[in-house]
Amino acid sequence: MSTESIPVPKGSPSKPAVSSQPAESSQPEMLTGSGAILRSLEMLGITDVFGLPGGAIMPFYDELMSSTAIRHILVRHEQGAGHAAEGYAAATGRIGVCIATSGPGATNLVTAIADAHMDSVPLLAITGQVFSTSMGTDAFQEVDIVGITMPITKHSFLVTRPEDIPATIAAAYLIATTGRPGPVLVDVTKDCQQNSAPFIWPPKVDLPGYRPVTKAHGKQIQAAAQLLAEARRPVFYVGGGVGRAKASAELLELAEKVGAPVVTTLMARGVFPDSNPLNLGMPGMHGTVPAVLAIQESDLLISLGARFDDRVTGKPSEFAPNAKVVHVDIDPAEISKIRVADVPIVGDAKDVIADLTVAFADATKNAKPDLSEWWARLDHLRGLYPLGYDEPDDGLLSPQYVIERIGQITGPEAIYAAGVGQHQMWAAQFIKYERPNAFLNSGGAGTMGYGLPAAMGAKVAEPERTVWAIDGDGCFQMTNQELATCTINNIPIKVAIINNSSLGMVRQWQSLFYDGRHSFTDLNTGHGTVMIPDFVKMADAYGALGIRVTKKEEVDAAIKLANETNDRPVVIDFIVSRDSMVWPMVPQGVGNSSVQYAREHAPEWEEE
Repeated sequence: MSTESIPVPKGSPSKPAVSSQPAESSQPEMLTGSGAILRSLEMLGITDVFGLPGGAIMPFYDELMSSTAIRHILVRHEQGAGHAAEGYAAATGRIGVCIATSGPGATNLVTAIADAHMDSVPLLAITGQVFSTSMGTDAFQEVDIVGITMPITKHSFLVTRPEDIPATIAAAYLIATTGRPGPVLVDVTKDCQQNSAPFIWPPKVDLPGYRPVTKAHGKQIQAAAQLLAEARRPVFYVGGGVGRAKASAELLELAEKVGAPVVTTLMARGVFPDSNPLNLGMPGMHGTVPAVLAIQESDLLISLGARFDDRVTGKPSEFAPNAKVVHVDIDPAEISKIRVADVPIVGDAKDVIADLTVAFADATKNAKPDLSEWWARLDHLRGLYPLGYDEPDDGLLSPQYVIERIGQITGPEAIYAAGVGQHQMWAAQFIKYERPNAFLNSGGAGTMGYGLPAAMGAKVAEPERTVWAIDGDGCFQMTNQELATCTINNIPIKVAIINNSSLGMVRQWQSLFYDGRHSFTDLNTGHGTVMIPDFVKMADAYGALGIRVTKKEEVDAAIKLANETNDRPVVIDFIVSRDSMVWPMVPQGVGNSSVQYAREHAPEWEEE
C-alpha cells in the first residue's frame, strides 16, 4: 500500500490558496459539504472553473459565490463547460475543472469527459446528485452518472458524506494528473453538500493499487538503445503522450543526437518543432507522404507516447511491416495492444527519453550510425511529394490558403483550437507549430463542437496569447452559444469559420466512395443566396465582431483586424470551395503504402 503527496499544479501558487490545516491542538473547522468542495479546490490551487448551476448543485454554487480565489465562468451549455476545461488543461498542462447539476446537466458533460479520456486530458468533473435518500427512486433529474461515466473516466466517485469530501477531491486530483492523465468525476449528493462535518485535509493520498510507473526498467532502456544504435532506417513515432509528459526538450535532444527522422501525430503537433529539418510532418490517414512512407520503410520504430491509433496505422497488419518496435508509454495497457513491441517500456516519457539519450550515447561511443542513405531516400520523398494544394476552380476561397495565412500572420506563439473534420486536418497540415500546447483538437473522439469552447478555455488559461478557433460551419453550429460566454466574460477569442456550406469531411468521403451521392451533407450556410444562419448577423447578435470574406485579397486584412481586436470576440466567415479535399489520404481499411497524393492517382479506391 503506497501513499502519494498531493502535488501543487504547475503555474499555481507555490502555497495553497488558503491556509493549511490547523495545528493538532486546535479543532478542525466545521464546513458544509459545499464549503468543503470549495476549500478543497482552493487548497489545490484551482483558480478557474467552468459550469452551469441547477437544483442538485445549488448548495455548492451558493458557497462558490463568496470565493475570491476562484473565477467561475458561466457557460451556456454543459458540454461547453467540459470542452472549455479541456482547452484550459491542454493549453497549460494544469487540470481543467467543470461543474454541472444532476440528470441532464451531468449527461451533457459526458461527451467532453469521453473526449478527455480518449486524449488523456487531466479533467475534474464535479456534478450534483439528488438527495441520497432519493437515489434509486427515479427522482427528478436523477441519473446514475457514476455508472454512465465509469468506462470513460480514470475513476468516478460518489460522495454522500461531507467528511469524505476533502480526501475524495484530493484523490480525484491525484488520479487525474498523475500517470496517464485523464478525467475523474466526483458526484456529490445534495444532502452531502448541505450537511456539515470537520474539514480535514489529507497530507497524503492513500490509494491502494494505484501506482503509476514513471521510471522504466534499465535493461529495457539499454535494449532500446542497442536497437537504435544498430538501425539504419529508424523513425521516431511521437504521440500526444510526449506533450502531456512535458518532454519536448528531451525529445529534441534525443532526436538531434540520433539524427533520425521524427513524425508527430495529430495530438503531438508542436511537440517537435516543424522548423527542425528532422521533422517529416504528420503520419496517418491525412499525413504527409514522407512521414507515411518513412514509417512503412523503416527498420526500427521508436514509439514515444503514441498508441498506434487506426488513423495512423491504417491496416495494422501492413503497418511498418519490416520494423522492429520500441514502444514507450506510461499506460501499460497500451503496450502491444495493436502492434507487438519488441522492446516494451512502461514509464513516463520525460524520464524514459532522458535515459534513452544517455544509453544511446553509451551504445554509440565508438561509432555513430550512418543514416546518410536513409536521409537520401527521405529527402527524395520530400522533393517528390511536397505538401501543397490546388486553387479551386469555382472562384471561391481555398480553405488551405485561409488557414495557412492565419498561421503565418498570427505566428507560433498563438494557440490554435480546431473543430473536427477537413478544417482540422488542414489546420494540422498548413499551420507551422513550433511549441507544445499550441494546437488543441479532438483526436481520439473526433468531437464536433470542440473548437470554440476549447479556445475559450485556452484563452482563460493563457490570456496573453492570441487564441484562434478554426472551425467548420457544421462544428460551429454545435457550440456557438459560447460566444455569449466569451463576450460577457471578456474572453476575446478569434473564430475562423471555414464555411464550405456542408459537412465537409463526410462530403469528401461521399465524393470518393459513394459515387458523389451527397446524402444530407449540405448545410446551406454560405453558398448561393441562402445563408441559414447568417454567421455575421449571429456574431453581431452575440456582441462579437462579425466579418465575411469571399475574396482572396480580403483574407489578410480580415485576419489582421481580428488579431488587433481584443475588446470582444471576432468571427470571420470565410466562404470557401466545397469541392476542396484533404490530401494526402490513406483510405480506411487499407495499408499505409496505399497513400495517395491526389484523387487522380487513385481511381481504384473502394472503401473497405
